[in-house]
Amino acid sequence: MPQSDTEAIVQLLNLYGFAVDTQRWSLFDRIFTEDVEADFSEPAHWHDRESFKRDFGAFHDPFDSTQHCMMNHMVEVDGDTAHAFTYGTWRLLRKATDGNPLWDGSGWYDDALVRTADGWRIRHRVCRIVWWVGNPQVNETIPGVSFKLDTTVLRGEADAGRVGFLRAIEGK
Repeated sequence: MPQSDTEAIVQLLNLYGFAVDTQRWSLFDRIFTEDVEADFSEPAHWHDRESFKRDFGAFHDPFDSTQHCMMNHMVEVDGDTAHAFTYGTWRLLRKATDGNPLWDGSGWYDDALVRTADGWRIRHRVCRIVWWVGNPQVNETIPGVSFKLDTTVLRGEADAGRVGFLRAIEGK
């Protein structure tokens, strides 16, 4: 049975969490365009899929286990382009740190997608962390590089016109 565009995009968004948790970075080729712009807040900003895969691999390799849950998918398709907004939660486990081996977080993903000959791909992703709890040393797998809490709330990003999904559904 053929999938609708929305179903295919939701499947793609869920594949991202699976790719990260299995550390199968080759699956990013099925998820992102070669020239993806991935903004996870500075300094975590990539301009191409290969460096995104390399750096995500290096960051995630030291974890004993991870779990990424993608949820509350909203998708707006317009021909061969689409926007999606997804909430995510994640648990990172690294026993090599002092104290609590867990770092849990929640945030959101704002994606711009394009239809390719091989299916839908994300060409621009913004990820912002809304909250986290646990040992911050767990997510510092590369000295000096960690994902930090973004104090910009979604409402403020929306009011500033920086949420692509909202612009898409409001027709702006």
